[in-house]
Amino acid sequence: MKYFFASDIHGSAFYTKKILEKYRESNADKLVLLGDLLYHGPRNDLPKDYCPKEVFAMLNELKDDIIAVRGNCDSEVDQMVLEFPMQSDYCIGNFNDIYFFITHGHVYGEEHLPKLPKAGAFIYGHVHLPIAKKVGDVYILNPGSASLPKEQNPNSYAILDNDLFSIYDFDGNVLKEIKLEKNI
Repeated sequence: MKYFFASDIHGSAFYTKKILEKYRESNADKLVLLGDLLYHGPRNDLPKDYCPKEVFAMLNELKDDIIAVRGNCDSEVDQMVLEFPMQSDYCIGNFNDIYFFITHGHVYGEEHLPKLPKAGAFIYGHVHLPIAKKVGDVYILNPGSASLPKEQNPNSYAILDNDLFSIYDFDGNVLKEIKLEKNI
């Protein structure tokens, strides 16, 4: 199966449209959203075309495709308008025989990892940086930010296709890539 990862939309209708366009083009089976979906947060500037009402309407159209976790800018009131669950701080999945711990990154992070099996993957958002690396026996993955990237990085998303995790900008350029070992 193919999985599409996006994080830190922060209410940008412009980048939500881009995410959904790339998601459809990718023929991915699931859209995994790593939090901070509707609100920009007090420390961030308003993202391009900030319109949370448009964002939740577009996301709700794909509610059966979405796996989502809560970000630090997401709230209970956001869940009232979203038609898919997004209030969990993390979720655990086995994608293509690879153990994934999926979170936003404000509770668990690279400096505070949960217990993971050998060749397990920790995927998170929150820091707005594209990351694809292996530290010891664990993969550390981050698709970067769809709407508010940091450190001169482009707006980005990621795709897990079998065991290849690739981070792309919205022009289709590969920013980072890593092949993940199966943990069976």
